[in-house]
Amino acid sequence: MSCTFVPPYLLQRIALRAGTRHASDSGRETLQVDDRLRARRETPPGQMAAPPLPGTKTRAVHTANNTESLPGEVVRSDGDPPVGDAAVDEAFDSSGQVWDMFDSQFGRQSIDGRGGTVSITVHYGRDYDNAFWDGTQLVFGDGDGQIFDRFTKPMDVMAHEFTHGVTQFTVGLAYQDQPGALNESISDVFASMAKQRVLGQTAAEADWLIAVGLFMPGINAKALRSMREPGTAYDDPQIGRDLQVGSMADYVETEADSGGVHINSGIPNRAFALAALDIGGYSWEKAGQVWYDTMVNGRLSARASFESFAQATVTSARRLFPSEELVAEKIRAAWVEVGLLETAVDLAAYQATSVGQPMGSSDQPATVAVSRSGGFAGTTKVGQLDLNADPEGPEVRHLLMRVGMQRITSTRPTPDRFIYTVEYGDWRLTVPEQDLTPELRRLVQVVLNHGGN
Repeated sequence: MSCTFVPPYLLQRIALRAGTRHASDSGRETLQVDDRLRARRETPPGQMAAPPLPGTKTRAVHTANNTESLPGEVVRSDGDPPVGDAAVDEAFDSSGQVWDMFDSQFGRQSIDGRGGTVSITVHYGRDYDNAFWDGTQLVFGDGDGQIFDRFTKPMDVMAHEFTHGVTQFTVGLAYQDQPGALNESISDVFASMAKQRVLGQTAAEADWLIAVGLFMPGINAKALRSMREPGTAYDDPQIGRDLQVGSMADYVETEADSGGVHINSGIPNRAFALAALDIGGYSWEKAGQVWYDTMVNGRLSARASFESFAQATVTSARRLFPSEELVAEKIRAAWVEVGLLETAVDLAAYQATSVGQPMGSSDQPATVAVSRSGGFAGTTKVGQLDLNADPEGPEVRHLLMRVGMQRITSTRPTPDRFIYTVEYGDWRLTVPEQDLTPELRRLVQVVLNHGGN
């Protein structure tokens, strides 16, 4: 199974619109190489193809010397000092960081889970504008030097491709349609965690961008993808605009890009980012544990849909964190926000158990916040109301009490309609416009009108 980092539609744009013939030719030739790789896709092997090397415990970096011959000549492995070749040393260092994350945080040794030697090849092809996992090893091009820098430069590119291998040896998701988009998303999820871990960042501190620094200066791009805000990573005449979507309301049905695997992966990407941000702390401590457990123990088929994966993460969260119900609730809320799953949230239970005081007491949360997203224009409006100081506070308290007596069910958002999120202390509810009860409709209207911006 060959999984490429840069989507074909971006390379097609470069082949047609790049500002120089060199970049255009590199994009076109990369597409041709990738087409040959896709034609060679076969059933995933049962074990790592790279044979153990004498004295090598974890990984070996090869060079293809700008040919397409794999794996190439071994140039660095365990115990070897830096060789002074940036691509070689970057690949060795970043693969070690990813190996360590999987080992120390998830108890997984290597890609295959059995400590198999990771085979890495750099300097693949001439000006090759991509990186890929081919079912047996990790391969990285040097980039054309005009649109793309070398693909070993951002460490999360390594983490992304490494994780494709992990996915192959766990849930084995097919690289087509929704399973393929999940495959791509899982690689972005663990790539982002690896990057955050190297930088020592919490979910709140992270930029949630994939492959910062891959594009050359002068290209209007902050990264290749944004997990928090899919579709905002780049917009440049030479490469086009970021086509990723972040909601099922915008899901793209297409035969291109293996069924839109790099486009629709933005939906589960955003769900993970929202969940990790809502849970707080380091992304690999809870949200990451749930995603990994879902891959290993979720009993998913190779043709798993977004919805089946989402349900499996909620089940996993309840199993892993039985005494922390909010972990599962926040993960479910994230999937609801991107248009997957239905949720029923009981505010009355929150008021009775989480707060432990009757509505209106001084121990109740003092503020309620509302955000409205989606709609025809795709804009976001947020508001916050102080229940004690604002003149509308008593009415909103009453509305919250009424909502607390209801069972609110949220269905999938519909195109061009709003999605509302209400936050009250630790309680959070995301509801599409069509599912607002009269009390909720009035509540969001008051908070947005009196505390919005």
